[in-house]
Amino acid sequence: MTDDFDVGGRLKALRKQFGLSQRQLADAAGVPNGQISMIETNRSSPSVASLRKILGGFGITMSEFFEPEAATTQKPFFTPSELRDLTSLLYQGDDLAQQKITIRQVGDAKAHGLQVLHEIYEAGADTGASMIEHDANEGGIVVAGELEITVGDEIRVLKAGDAYLFNSREPHRFRNISDRPCEVISACTPPYL
Repeated sequence: MTDDFDVGGRLKALRKQFGLSQRQLADAAGVPNGQISMIETNRSSPSVASLRKILGGFGITMSEFFEPEAATTQKPFFTPSELRDLTSLLYQGDDLAQQKITIRQVGDAKAHGLQVLHEIYEAGADTGASMIEHDANEGGIVVAGELEITVGDEIRVLKAGDAYLFNSREPHRFRNISDRPCEVISACTPPYL
């Protein structure tokens, strides 16, 4: 995704493609009607959580929103250079802690109904004080380093070899509170990025 990506224009084009009014999309996504108008006219930049909610009204992923022309492939094997970088889809703001996170996807997640991710959390990385929630289930294994994961009221620091699995509708957060990078291999179904 480039810095000059027209979020408002893309949202408006999608809404019209699906034949929805601003109010119908707002109702389907569970957001205020005025929010759709503000985003479409680029007077407001949506948070990642808000944009995910709105895109849920269309049934499309963040990846499809920002890269509609991305080539899909059904091949079974991928080299590191063929992993799809989703980092900019997640963290578009100025939050330095979020900029310390790298997320790369294996293949076409939507075609398979499964999103497999390679995640790197640099020291100090944090998905943010606003807990993440989405309609899916996710799990992963810490390959190297340590990662603090909050799921609902539970907080645990996982080390290499430790794993997690939870309903993503539970508010959750990932933070690297150590002084070295953490590497995670995770999966999410259905895909949410």
